[in-house]
Amino acid sequence: MTENTHTIGAPGYTGNLKNTMEEAKDGIADKAKNLAQSATEAFDGKRDSAASSLASAASAIHEHAKDLPGGEAVANLAHGTAEKLDATATYVRGHDSKQMMADVEQFVKSHPGQSLLAVAAVGFLAGRAFRGND
Repeated sequence: MTENTHTIGAPGYTGNLKNTMEEAKDGIADKAKNLAQSATEAFDGKRDSAASSLASAASAIHEHAKDLPGGEAVANLAHGTAEKLDATATYVRGHDSKQMMADVEQFVKSHPGQSLLAVAAVGFLAGRAFRGND
């Protein structure tokens, strides 16, 4: 009886498979890079609009703070909130997505516990929003 000596690792077969895998990996990496670039461009294109909306909200809060019930303490709180919104608008206008991501990374490294709580809260709220009124 003769033993079958055919191996899957034949040089031609292995080389073709390796080339095919490399091409697939390169194609996926290119698509991911293109998708990330498109997302970055779309985000950066909306920054001015988002900043303008934040500034408008801040202006409206400043304008109507004196009309809120609760007296001076509530009006001061409203003005403080409006100032934070205005500062956020200035930040959004002055930083592109790469700078913002670097700032987020730095914050997460400096405040891991707070970051984890914030992510959990956002996840909970997103889950509630997508769940609807079941």
